[in-house]
Amino acid sequence: MTDILDNGNVLSQKDPSDALGIIASQYEQATFVAEVLNAEHDDREISNVIITGMGGSALAALLVKVLLQSKLPVSLEIIRGYDLPAYVNTHTLVIASSYSGNTEETQSALSQAIAKGAQIGILASGGALVETAVEKGIAYATLPTGTQPRMATLNSLQGLLALLENFGVINHDLSEEVAGLSDWLGQESAKWAPDSPLESNYAKQLAHELVGKSPVFYGGALTAPLAYKWKISWNETAKNLAFWNEFPEFNHNEFMGWTSHPVEKPFAVIDLISSFEHPRIKTRFELSDRLLSGKRPKALTINLQGESLLAQLLWGAILADFSSTYTAVLNGVDPTPVYLIEKLKEELAN
Repeated sequence: MTDILDNGNVLSQKDPSDALGIIASQYEQATFVAEVLNAEHDDREISNVIITGMGGSALAALLVKVLLQSKLPVSLEIIRGYDLPAYVNTHTLVIASSYSGNTEETQSALSQAIAKGAQIGILASGGALVETAVEKGIAYATLPTGTQPRMATLNSLQGLLALLENFGVINHDLSEEVAGLSDWLGQESAKWAPDSPLESNYAKQLAHELVGKSPVFYGGALTAPLAYKWKISWNETAKNLAFWNEFPEFNHNEFMGWTSHPVEKPFAVIDLISSFEHPRIKTRFELSDRLLSGKRPKALTINLQGESLLAQLLWGAILADFSSTYTAVLNGVDPTPVYLIEKLKEELAN
C-alpha cells in the first residue's frame, strides 16, 4: 500500500496552498539580491546594533548573530518585544524587521528608535514599516511577497545582510557565501520533495517518527537558532505543540525536569548536532542522553549536513519546513494558514 505521504492526490488535498512547492523552491531565495532604498547615510560611527522583530522575522537575526559573533566589531542584540533598551542612542543601528510590515511590537520599537535619533534600517515586504520608511526617508529593503515568514528565511537573511552592509557593519562575504549555497541546497531539497518516496525521504521519515508527539528540539550554542526554527515550524505549520532549548544551559535546569514520572511521556526528543559545535557541548549531548536513559524518550539525533556552519544551518532550516509540512498532512491540517494568530491580531487592533 502506498504511504499517505507518497500519495500525490492526498498531498494536493491536504496542502491546497502548495506549501510543499514553495519549500521545494526555497533554495532559490539564497540568490535573492535585496536592494536598499534611501541608502545614503551620514557615515556616523555605529557602536552597537539592535535588530527588532518577532517570530520568523527574528530568525534571520538569530542566524546572523551566531554566524558573525566572532567577526562583528560591535555588539548585536535582538529585541523581541515592544521596547528598546535605554542605551539606544545616535550611534545605535536599529533594524526593524517584520515580514508583513505591520507587526505592532516592531512598530513600537521603531517609533522609539526614531525618537532616540538612532541610525535606522527597515526590512519588510510592505505595510506600515515601508510607509514609514518612504515618509521619513529611512533606509529600507523590501522582501518578496507570497509566502509565510517562516518559509522566507533565506530572503530575510539576505535582506538583513544587505542592510548591515549598507551601514558598513559587515562586508559582502557572508551574502556571497549564502548565494553560493543555492545549487547545493537545491540538490538536498530534491531529496525531500513530494516525489521522493518515503523509503529514501528523510523529511517524510521524520514526520512519521514525530507525529502524535510533542517534540522538544535541542541545539547547542551554534544551533540554538535552528532549534527555535524547528519549534516555529512545528507550531505554525504542523499546528503541533513543540518546545526548544539549548546546551549547555539545558544541563543547569531542564535536565532535572526529565527525571520524574514515567518514561512514556508524550514527547519526542530531537538533538540538532553540528560538527562545528564546541567539543564539550557535543559531550554534554551524549552524556545527557545516557544519564536520562529510562527517564525520557531516547533522543533522535539529526546530524546537520554541509561543509560550513552556514550550510548546516540552512540545510536544517529547509529540512524543518519539509518535515513539519509532512507532519501537518499526517495531522490532517492545512500547513499554510495561521488563522488564530491573525484572529489575535484583529482583536488587538480593536
